[in-house]
Amino acid sequence: MDDVLDIAGAIFLILGCTLTLIAAIGLARYPDLISRQHIATKPQVLSLILNLTGAAMIVRDSTMTWTMILVIAFQLITSPISAHMLSRAGYRTGRVDSGELVVDDLREDLHVAPTERDNRKNTH
Repeated sequence: MDDVLDIAGAIFLILGCTLTLIAAIGLARYPDLISRQHIATKPQVLSLILNLTGAAMIVRDSTMTWTMILVIAFQLITSPISAHMLSRAGYRTGRVDSGELVVDDLREDLHVAPTERDNRKNTH
């Protein structure tokens, strides 16, 4: 049974490292911020899950396994939030070409926000 877990763990590690390599190549290949962010964040979570699962299969220590499960859970929770915030920051600083976007809901929100702020200032 130990040999099977070691082989399965090695396969998971190889798959996780392959996804990391694909993400690194994508970062060098894609030209704009949104494409680079997409290729950096999407495979990153899956590659982390694969790598930590492979490591847990090889190490087979309950403390390490629970720690890896917590890391995976926190990554699943925080990765979408950080990707969203990075996209908004890139859009607000002009790093995103809004003409290339198919749907641009943020433009309307950004144009409405200053007007509402001005109205609030004038009423106080």
